[in-house]
Amino acid sequence: MALKFQYSNHKIECGTDEAGRGCLAGPVTAAAVILPRRFKNSILTDSKQLSKSNRALLKPLIEQDSISFAVTHIYEEEIDSINILNASILAMHQSIEKLEISPEFIIVDGNRFKPFKNIPYETIVKGDGKYMSIASASVLAKTHRDAYMEKIHEEFPMYNWKQNKGYPTKEHRAAIEKYGITKYHRKSFRLLPEQYELNL
Repeated sequence: MALKFQYSNHKIECGTDEAGRGCLAGPVTAAAVILPRRFKNSILTDSKQLSKSNRALLKPLIEQDSISFAVTHIYEEEIDSINILNASILAMHQSIEKLEISPEFIIVDGNRFKPFKNIPYETIVKGDGKYMSIASASVLAKTHRDAYMEKIHEEFPMYNWKQNKGYPTKEHRAAIEKYGITKYHRKSFRLLPEQYELNL
């Protein structure tokens, strides 16, 4: 299915999306993107559907062709203090704030958002597979976050973040069990299955 260019009738519409919400370690990362009307790309879609090489191919194209884009990491300590949903929305807000042009309308992937200034917005479930600007934001959020996780992997290679990117894989949970947690782990998350049980 071809992606639509935009949702609203406003001239400057921005799409926003986040990556890393379900991870046990690392930041939650959001991007906001405003695309020009002439923007076209046949492989662009939701970043989760794209191969790593296609995401790597799209990242510089989106950054170069967009009217404006911005990316924000919200780190573990803040995630633990305000919770992951609020941290995701904050990352989106900060990315929109950093855009060189203020959008007249915002489209958001998913179903949760809080008003940003007085700009009208719409939340769109699976919006990253429907609208170009949200798909672009999903690619930037994912590639920027992946690069960060690959960097901190060097510091703590035993968790294999370069592979799992901080997601709760069996291997990641096994490493937490064996080595404990790092400064990059989110303390408010249930990091191991046994944390679901009460030790009475």
